Amino acid sequence: MLELRPNCELCDIDLPVNSLEACICTYECTFCLSCVENKLNNVCPNCGGGFQARPIRPKKAYRVGVSVNHQKPQIKRIHTKFTDDEIKEFVKGISLIKPQVR
Repeated sequence: MLELRPNCELCDIDLPVNSLEACICTYECTFCLSCVENKLNNVCPNCGGGFQARPIRPKKAYRVGVSVNHQKPQIKRIHTKFTDDEIKEFVKGISLIKPQVR
């Protein structure tokens, strides 16, 4: 089940559970759409994968026990361990390769 992390790991902007700006990689690294497009060029600085929009967990339990009220989002904020310079160098080397062939 997705952790639904509460923030962008790069700029630390809040990304609530219903945010249309939240993007995740296959490891659930979470970044805002602005960072993904303008700083990361669709390259996860942690794993090198691409990003997709994070799904939104329903507020209402349309099935018994299945909603954001039943499976709470993560509250611990996460930040990438890499510096801006390390990220720029990493992204530069990978961003021209399409995510599906990386």
